Amino acid sequence: MEGADLELGALLAAAEAAPPGDSVEVVAHDLQKRLGAQRVSFLFADLMGQRLVRLTAPGGEVLDRAEPLDLRGSVYDDVLRSQRQHVEPDGQGGQRVITPVTNRGDCIGILEVTLQYTPDTVLRQVRDAAHALAYIIVTDRRFTDLYHLGRRTTRTSLAAEIQHQLLPSSPCCEAAQFTLAAGLVPADDIGGDTYDYTLDRDTLHLSITDAMGHDTQSALLATLLVGALRQARRSGCDALRQANHAHQALLRHSRGLATGQLLCVELDTGLCELVNAGHPWPLRLRDGVVEEVELAVNLPFGVSAPVPYRVQELRLRPGDRLILLTDGMQDRGAAAADLFSVLRETRALHPREVVRSLTAAVLDACHGQLKDDATVVVLDWHGSPD
Repeated sequence: MEGADLELGALLAAAEAAPPGDSVEVVAHDLQKRLGAQRVSFLFADLMGQRLVRLTAPGGEVLDRAEPLDLRGSVYDDVLRSQRQHVEPDGQGGQRVITPVTNRGDCIGILEVTLQYTPDTVLRQVRDAAHALAYIIVTDRRFTDLYHLGRRTTRTSLAAEIQHQLLPSSPCCEAAQFTLAAGLVPADDIGGDTYDYTLDRDTLHLSITDAMGHDTQSALLATLLVGALRQARRSGCDALRQANHAHQALLRHSRGLATGQLLCVELDTGLCELVNAGHPWPLRLRDGVVEEVELAVNLPFGVSAPVPYRVQELRLRPGDRLILLTDGMQDRGAAAADLFSVLRETRALHPREVVRSLTAAVLDACHGQLKDDATVVVLDWHGSPD
């Protein structure tokens, strides 16, 4: 165990000494030196989560930018879904080892290594290297656009760029008390959806918002809204004060409106304080039954009238799955998607896969042409470990 710690320490030190875009090359050199790896590459999903881009070592250049790999139905898809290492012959006398690269439930990508021999001790070392690579990439992507560039397999509009930067750096988070995953499928004409979350010592803060309008108008309004919510949250405000602060910000600086749902969940008890500002009701899966959580609905943020926002309480039980949606998941063509059936059919899956299934159902119902952004957040409540 001490030797493994020394190897990991040396790997992290080498990664820190290298340029931030050379993470894969550093890990590749380590695996070549220790395990005799012949080929090493890192694959990660594009912004839509439909295709994979390959980053290879040495050199750290993105390959096949014009023709990314299809993710659906591939062995890589199986590895990401199962979060299990896969080994298969490479057709040239070696073994291809495919390992998930994941950090706190966030599927960052896949490490693919070709080896001549794959005893259990070697496979464990590859898994350790993939775990280390996850932390290295999470750190290094703060300093380079390499990973952002690689994920763009289609042209990105200014509105989409603004909207993407408003989202948390990870769409998934795992903790002892909960597992959370989110997804946003942008419309052809960006519709202003956002989601956000953060975790402090005793509370999970969660929001989902929909700025009215389209394209850069809605993206700029969403920027104002998310900025106001984060400022209030980081000042120690509860859900009610966050709502009031966002409302006043829109009144002072904008003529636009936005709906939103703000939640503060106590980690010890599962008690959730919630403010609904003109937003669609959440769904809840409890004991195999999917139902709407019928809440009192206040006016949207930015309405030019006194708005006495109301805090409501929702008690989460261990085993509950709470689903937050924007209207793009339910209105217009998306209404043809049977979300209740999808939730029942995916009740045993990780929230990550539930998000993929729900957004895929909406895309299929709209024949791939969304008229409004479709955003979903799935929260599994496990309860306090004590």
